[in-house]
Amino acid sequence: MSWDVVLFDLDGTLTDSGLGVGNGVLYALEKMGFAKPNDAELRKYLGPPLWTSFSDFAGMDETQTIEAVRLYREYYNEKGAYENSVYPGIPELLTKLVADGKRLAVATSKVDYAAVNILQHFNMDHFFDVIAGSDETGELRGTKALVIRHALTELRMGDGTSIVMIGDREHDILGAKELGIPGIGVLYGYGDRAELDSVGAIEIVSNVLGLEVALYS
Repeated sequence: MSWDVVLFDLDGTLTDSGLGVGNGVLYALEKMGFAKPNDAELRKYLGPPLWTSFSDFAGMDETQTIEAVRLYREYYNEKGAYENSVYPGIPELLTKLVADGKRLAVATSKVDYAAVNILQHFNMDHFFDVIAGSDETGELRGTKALVIRHALTELRMGDGTSIVMIGDREHDILGAKELGIPGIGVLYGYGDRAELDSVGAIEIVSNVLGLEVALYS
């Protein structure tokens, strides 16, 4: 199926942001006196909303989570956002999709202004009709489903538009499914096949070339 609208996650789907995100998490945990996670534990933070991650993986209460997110952003906005790189082949894929008349949007759990800054930094913002992210407090768009819903509202599509979500973690696929949207999982990010298969990704691809094939098949 050839889709009319393609929604992309950002971290682990368009860019390899693991170093910057991980360093931001370590910065917040250290400042708050929490134990340093090992590599496997730290990897769990890559992808889910921050509010969920600090609560689920560090056992923080609501007040601690708010402070952890603040500290994370203190580091990330200054340094972490640029400890980042675009996955090879992504600009070429986006160029092809736009040339073929597809409408593209970003739906990320990253706070919205950070997503815009990163895409501008890599000169990729112009590919997207909408760049949707979380709000500062997570009260309005604190889940992936709410971010996707916001992106769809901003796109103002007509009836009968075919939509697909692309992401590397279960939250991307589950958030899309909550709104009746199918999801394609990518394995070059931070999730794995078992995770993406367990939540019902309609297809799982290993690389950007595979993603292009999936989007046009």
